[in-house]
Amino acid sequence: MTHAAPLPPQVVESVSTPERVETHLGTLEFPLGVPTDETADRLYDHLDHLHAVRGFLDAYSGVNLWAARRGLADVGVRDHDVLLFSEFMDAKSLVLTGNADTVYFITFLDLTEGPVVVEMPPLTLSFVNDLWFRYVADPGMPGPDRGTGGAYLFVPPGYDGPLPEGGFFTHRVRTTRLVLAGRAFLEDGDPAPIAQRVRERLRIHRYEPGLYGTSVAEIVTGGTAPPPPWTADTWTAALRPADPPCFVEATGLPLNMVPPADATYFDFANELVQDQPAEALDPEIAGPLAAVGIVKGEPFEPDERMRGILAEAAAVGNATARTLACRPRPSEGAHYYGPSSQWVNGLLAAGYDFMTPPADITDSGVQPRPTSGARKLNLRSWWWYLAVGISPTFATRLTGVGSQYLFSFADHEGRPLDGGRNYRLVLPPDIPAARFWSVTVYDNQTRSMLDTPQRFPRSGSQGYPGPAATADADGTTTVHFGPERPDGVPEGNWVQTLPDRGWFAVLRLYSPLSPFFDKTWRAGEIEAAG
Repeated sequence: MTHAAPLPPQVVESVSTPERVETHLGTLEFPLGVPTDETADRLYDHLDHLHAVRGFLDAYSGVNLWAARRGLADVGVRDHDVLLFSEFMDAKSLVLTGNADTVYFITFLDLTEGPVVVEMPPLTLSFVNDLWFRYVADPGMPGPDRGTGGAYLFVPPGYDGPLPEGGFFTHRVRTTRLVLAGRAFLEDGDPAPIAQRVRERLRIHRYEPGLYGTSVAEIVTGGTAPPPPWTADTWTAALRPADPPCFVEATGLPLNMVPPADATYFDFANELVQDQPAEALDPEIAGPLAAVGIVKGEPFEPDERMRGILAEAAAVGNATARTLACRPRPSEGAHYYGPSSQWVNGLLAAGYDFMTPPADITDSGVQPRPTSGARKLNLRSWWWYLAVGISPTFATRLTGVGSQYLFSFADHEGRPLDGGRNYRLVLPPDIPAARFWSVTVYDNQTRSMLDTPQRFPRSGSQGYPGPAATADADGTTTVHFGPERPDGVPEGNWVQTLPDRGWFAVLRLYSPLSPFFDKTWRAGEIEAAG
């Protein structure tokens, strides 16, 4: 019998843990290969901190939306009430990169008692997301009703009751609450007709089995029937218009829909987890939250040690998310015109699922792009720290549909934008937007519109809510930024900033055209002007 040669010492060494390990956590000690009490405590603190930071970053989409729902509740807006910005949003409302370009409306849908019907007004551009900000539907112009108005039926998880034969665009969802957010465009420069149409046509009500969508033939042959007693009115009840929801005017309304950046973030996360079915939460997000004590059906009662860790993790998590938002690395692929440019669009790099880049749209059709199979976590954090809502239409290269955004946090030399200085942005002729374009300024801290005496911190091609920008004789359009309007600059070409406040800009193209996607048209960089 032969004996195998012993393993080389370097192999044994490579799989062994030294008794003293020097790390950024300090010296870790493992006598006889077992951690000391002090080392174990330090590593568990570190592990809890890692899980908490991961939970902060990964759960941001859900906490983002939960903060929005809480913000509405704080001003008396309940589920199924509709917050309506009939004269456009202004800087009094803290809404992540909200803008003063369109009439906005937003409502939360409550499916806890069963399916809910939403009757959409025509000529809107809307999205429905679940309570973790996952895509559900696009009612309106990009959706199946194509802007004509339609009835959408949302079915909660676990529902096994009757459903209609037809008449609705039906969606089964993973959460028992949803958000519906919509916008509509000016008509002849006036928001009033749009706001009135939303009030007249937007309806939200419970689905009534056996009525609209179910034929009498289906009922009498053993299908779904409305609850007895039946009368002659039973068969026409569904034809009567639903009552309007409560509309709450939001223009000028002080409102906070931005998530907290301190340890209360985790209290928001716990409220959301407790509100929703356990199955609604993706395991990749549930894991880090559970590791710090946020578990469906269990009390969240962190002790003093864990509270300290959560406070530190919120500070680090928020700092990390802010860094990913303000300074994405060129390797992420989000710099729209290449690493030398400050203009960023992370969705066109990551796709709406943050995993699959959007398809190429060519003369021969739609050509899907391959996925790496890996979630682009940094770009996911980039989006949810800056924005609300998600849809495939946000990340599409289809011309004439939806809108596209470019973000810039720095001037052409990479320096942060200072509200006490003057800047200019030159946009070449033939700005590729079939509807209109705008540039909006945001406060770096709140990521909401910058609150200045100007009220609506924007410039653009629309003449509402302020004067439209004026093009120069050569066709270029120059937008100026600074605390005071420069001499000779038209009012519509200037956006006011505030000394001692950092800001960033978002360039929006509504119904973008092919020169934007093929980059034959390129926005100028924001440049210091004196």
